[in-house]
Amino acid sequence: MKLNCDLGESFGAWTMGQDEAVMPWIDMANIACGFHASDPSIMASTVNLALQHDVEIGAHPSYQDLVGFGRRSIAHSPAEIRGLIWYQTGALDGICRAHGATVSYVKPHGALNNDMMKDGTVLQAVMEAVASFREGLPLMLPVTLQADDHRDLARRVGLPVIFEAFADRAYDDEGHLVSRREAGSVHDDPEVIVRQAMSLVSKGGLYSHTGRWLPLAADSLCVHGDGASALEATRAIRRAISGHQASA
Repeated sequence: MKLNCDLGESFGAWTMGQDEAVMPWIDMANIACGFHASDPSIMASTVNLALQHDVEIGAHPSYQDLVGFGRRSIAHSPAEIRGLIWYQTGALDGICRAHGATVSYVKPHGALNNDMMKDGTVLQAVMEAVASFREGLPLMLPVTLQADDHRDLARRVGLPVIFEAFADRAYDDEGHLVSRREAGSVHDDPEVIVRQAMSLVSKGGLYSHTGRWLPLAADSLCVHGDGASALEATRAIRRAISGHQASA
């Protein structure tokens, strides 16, 4: 089970997250591409940091919403969504190539990610954009109870997928993330985060916020790099996963 984290979300003189401290503990870095956070210099320094620690580099594109941190839905046509994905992924891939690397996958951010999981038209546009950007480039998307349907859709488009689950977010009974507007939607206690992570690793699922069992087979676990307990939780998850693998 690989760990991924949203990084590179600083902007100019404004610093967000604990990128340098978190990077050594993860396998995949979802790097902001300038529309919800980051800038060319931050993108370049984050790519360089990822390469120093042999971490896979993923594009983290969003709606063009710097003020709202990409967490506000913006109505777009399928063609516009494809353009958003191509533009941002291309920018990060250009920086990667200057460092002798390439983008390894694409993970939409924030409202774009939420919208594609609720609206089939948006999901189709995102899948088409990633599939046409480069053959074999995977799309990372949240694992849900409809994962088989999403896998079939991706197969028809000719797109590899990586299913992710969140160790630090609460889930509702339908297998979706509880809205950030609701209390308890984000876990801050490292023990709770590790417990949820290990449930996903060892049992292939987790319990919803009401106690319903959700079978969610994930390929990767996400911990948000801007959380107050991000570093402590990421270290603890890495050690727990390593211990589980050693005893398996």
